[in-house]
Amino acid sequence: MEHLLTTESLISLLTLIVLEVVLGIDNVIFVSIVMNRLPEHKRLKARRIWMFTGIAVRVTLLLFIGYIVRAVHPLFHIGSHGFSLRDLIMLGGGLFLLVKTTMEIHHKLEGEEDVNIKGKGKAGATLLNVVGQIILIDLVFSFDSIITAVGLAKHVPIMIIAVIIAMIVMFMFAPRISNFIHKHPTLKMLALSFLVMVGGILIIEGWNAEKAHDLHLKNYAYFAMAFSFGVELLNMAIRKKSAPPVELREPKPEE
Repeated sequence: MEHLLTTESLISLLTLIVLEVVLGIDNVIFVSIVMNRLPEHKRLKARRIWMFTGIAVRVTLLLFIGYIVRAVHPLFHIGSHGFSLRDLIMLGGGLFLLVKTTMEIHHKLEGEEDVNIKGKGKAGATLLNVVGQIILIDLVFSFDSIITAVGLAKHVPIMIIAVIIAMIVMFMFAPRISNFIHKHPTLKMLALSFLVMVGGILIIEGWNAEKAHDLHLKNYAYFAMAFSFGVELLNMAIRKKSAPPVELREPKPEE
């Protein structure tokens, strides 16, 4: 246990916590948007399920770290291009994120006129449906974050502590992020656009992880999102005393 209390280990722990939280921002945005489709009294339960399943998935992956390292080796080839387990997870997760985000944009801007008529509306999300989507996309982000953890820390206990703390931090701030995005339609559309970019990046990483890493695609995506977010904050400050923002169409979950 002494090797866990060295200066090097503590620095790697703090660095890993910060990086896990930063890399988990897209996960929190997705969770926040999807959870707004639930009735308010079910959201806390869904967030708790997300936190505990997220921790369980990450810890399980870390305990099988040897297999995770081998998961970057090709399982099969199409022509001269090999695909590993990690590639398949990234490709599937990216495609799911693109489809889901496009559907969310459609619901927010166009929606359905007959939502919830006589209990037959399409937009009434159930807890099981929302939690299933969260766990599916969280698995993709978990796999990516574990690869990051392996590259930054030498000891598995440090990785486990870091991912647990990072998940708790994301759990604590998720409601505030959710409420803030929900109150501001432009931010909601920016967040959805950001998720479209993330989905595209996941597909590129699944197709060729090395080139995606060399191009620093995530850095460009995070910079674009931060810049757009800063511009919108200025717009919100200017428009504070003007007319209220437009309201996006929202699903009406059945109580």
